Amino acid sequence: MECGDTKSKYLFEKKENLPMEYNIVKAYQENTQLRISFNKLAKETFDLSFENWYSNGFWRKKYIPYSIVLNREVIANVSVSKMDFTIANEKRQYLQLGTVMTKPEYRKRGYIRILIDQIKNDYADCKGIFLWANDSVRDFYPKFGFEECKEYRFQKNICGNEVTGIESVKMKDKGDWNNFLIEKSKRESMGLIKMDTDDLLMFYLSQFMQENVYYIKSLDSYVIAKIEKDTLVLYDVYANSFVDLNRVYQSFGNQIRRVQFAFTPNDTIDLLKYKYKEEDSTFFIMGEGIEEDMQRILSFPQIAHA
Repeated sequence: MECGDTKSKYLFEKKENLPMEYNIVKAYQENTQLRISFNKLAKETFDLSFENWYSNGFWRKKYIPYSIVLNREVIANVSVSKMDFTIANEKRQYLQLGTVMTKPEYRKRGYIRILIDQIKNDYADCKGIFLWANDSVRDFYPKFGFEECKEYRFQKNICGNEVTGIESVKMKDKGDWNNFLIEKSKRESMGLIKMDTDDLLMFYLSQFMQENVYYIKSLDSYVIAKIEKDTLVLYDVYANSFVDLNRVYQSFGNQIRRVQFAFTPNDTIDLLKYKYKEEDSTFFIMGEGIEEDMQRILSFPQIAHA
């Protein structure tokens, strides 16, 4: 089900300290006043703004804020991200919920429940919904049918190569981003679960992770990675055909002694699987389809977090 930019109006029936009327407004990113109000609340709540993502051209139709609006101000929000994946050549579209926030003076009034109920109604046929919640509110989401789900990742100790073979990929402006996306489209992720959501990928690569894109000429592969002292954190690898990931590790030089995967690779032979939990965060899922898929994929890619 596609979500438009229409308004939904709801009425309260004589509840103390609640306004008699409010609007749910969704998919309003082209409305400058509401987008500014949304970003203001996100900044106050999470110290996060989506304005650069919008101005960079990547906040499009797959990220849909559902907001309670009073007097043209966003006072509560739950955002829906439409997540398109390919798993073992099978297409999936799940929903991710995020940017759950309420202005302090309007908390504990049921606004988030109203929004989640509306989302569940709009996407009643969805086979799976997931989210990451702060541990302080982990008791809240089971009320809606969400269940905690364990995540697993992989790592490996290695001996690095003395000769590096990586080139940094420039990611400073729209020309750079478009060039990268063109090259990426010619290749395939080496992950078990493949993201088909470039908008969300570019939320990271056009902002916080501009320095984390590399090209390995000998493998004709693009790599999203971060180096933390002697550890290489891999977020994804894009190649024309199967690539031996050992050659990817070696390309980063002899200072690398360990590799951590922020995605589940196709080939996990010789990798150590471990239980993963992000700090102050609990992973929740809802739906039989996603519950079955989690048995195989073990965790969603880090750069799939919205």
